Amino acid sequence: MAEVEKKWYVLRAVGGKEKKAKEYIENEVRRLGLEDYVSQVLIPTEKIYQIKNGKKISTERIFYAGYIFVEAVLEGETVHVLRNVPNIAGFLSETKGGDPVPLRQSEVNRMLGHIDRLTENSGEEIATPFFVGEPIKVIDGPFNGFSGTIEEVNEEKKKLKVMVKIFERKTPLELNFVQVEKE
Repeated sequence: MAEVEKKWYVLRAVGGKEKKAKEYIENEVRRLGLEDYVSQVLIPTEKIYQIKNGKKISTERIFYAGYIFVEAVLEGETVHVLRNVPNIAGFLSETKGGDPVPLRQSEVNRMLGHIDRLTENSGEEIATPFFVGEPIKVIDGPFNGFSGTIEEVNEEKKKLKVMVKIFERKTPLELNFVQVEKE
């Protein structure tokens, strides 16, 4: 096939079935030999770390729930194949059932740039927001097991200033988000 410019399109997927739909799309593309027409199938996700029962647990969260991004040339049977994959409700278009509308290059750059940032920062995201005055328990480090109260929250550095009682005296500590859990 002569090199034709591929564009990014958005497919609407059944909520919670995005990964399964992506699998179906990739299998259909391989089965029908449409690799020249469909080059990428993407579900932007981010890693979120939570602390449960004193353990740091990593989970993946879909960034645009209900949507799958496809880089493709919509010629011939490609549109029909992509539209009729299980768990796909159709393309994002201007009118219901209308022609698929490609994403603008600025939107694609923003989306792909955001995905790159998420993978670079994947080790830092904590899904548990902390608030001043909230009681916490230290779960990591030399002060493991001590309880205290949050005095200051630094979202950028992911650090907390906590007042902890050690030997009946209040002592200020600076701890990372992952070193504490809510009481």
